[in-house]
Amino acid sequence: MIKSEYNVVAVMSGTSLDGMDIIFATYVFKGIWEFKIHHCETVKYPKDWKLILSQLVHKSKDELRNIDEQYSQYLAMVILDFINQHKLQDIDFIASHGHTAIHQPEEGLTLQIGNRQILSDALNIKVICDFRVQDVKLGGQGAPLVPIGDRLLFSNYDYCLNLGGFANISFENNSERIAFDICPVNIVLNHYVSKLKLEYDDKGKLASKGKIDEYLLSKLNTLEFYQENPPKSLGLEWVETYVFPMIDTLNLEVENILRTFVEHIAIQISQSLKMNSHNILVTGGGVYNEFLISRLRSLSKSEIIIPNKSIVEFKEALIFGLLGILRERNEVNCLKSVTGARINHSSGKILKPNTQN
Repeated sequence: MIKSEYNVVAVMSGTSLDGMDIIFATYVFKGIWEFKIHHCETVKYPKDWKLILSQLVHKSKDELRNIDEQYSQYLAMVILDFINQHKLQDIDFIASHGHTAIHQPEEGLTLQIGNRQILSDALNIKVICDFRVQDVKLGGQGAPLVPIGDRLLFSNYDYCLNLGGFANISFENNSERIAFDICPVNIVLNHYVSKLKLEYDDKGKLASKGKIDEYLLSKLNTLEFYQENPPKSLGLEWVETYVFPMIDTLNLEVENILRTFVEHIAIQISQSLKMNSHNILVTGGGVYNEFLISRLRSLSKSEIIIPNKSIVEFKEALIFGLLGILRERNEVNCLKSVTGARINHSSGKILKPNTQN
């Protein structure tokens, strides 16, 4: 018999390298899905791990294999600390996204490290993970995966917009869920702020002091990716190939780069909003960039809704918990209308501790 209530620890590590988001939540199915987040926190990466994760795209296969094993061990330690700290019991499973090392779906490649058997063995708990690989094998982008959660948990919003390493959006269109990556956000902003020995631009204050470089803005807005139709997704490789070189050749002051890029983000997002009257749920670390939000409000007629802190910061982890549940129930958690895969499917690897195999 399929259960109607699940207690899940869900873990998510995003491309902006803010840290590892981890939650403990209960999900209940009563014809519709409901949830309650009991505990949540972001575990900051130590400097050595942050450096390693920022350079994954440049590693060899052998190096990635070793890093994958080490990261799985590190992830297990962080999860165990979380479980012990909150004295958690009756956990159905761990849902883990891992951390994206390679994402080149057009080449049939995607790799999320931290999804090795050692994770389940070290915790002695079932782990459901590696949600992207099957979708890419089925011809999909392997991303974004969050939209099924937007549909099932946040259906009262016309749009769900996440401002993380990248901006991505999802919405219903003719009874199909449509979703795609819009443009880079924190993966670029944080990169240039780091040159000033800062982790991020607090409230967008530095960007607000800068001046728009019209030439750079025009070049950014004409990047080929923006002319493509969904499904489409972005990765660090694309940013390093097209965005950083374009910006770096101009030798601009950091404040002017930030100001120009914030404008670029706001323009690209506003152009992605096609309905005349709508509300938008906005989540992710970019919500705290008040200057970016103000520019978005200026360029869009939408009602921008910023929810409570636990949803702002942990919505993606929350939804990966739901993806794990759907996989456990063998129900669809990847939508072909979103990723471009050949079929809707239930994706994810189920790892059981060796003692249970």
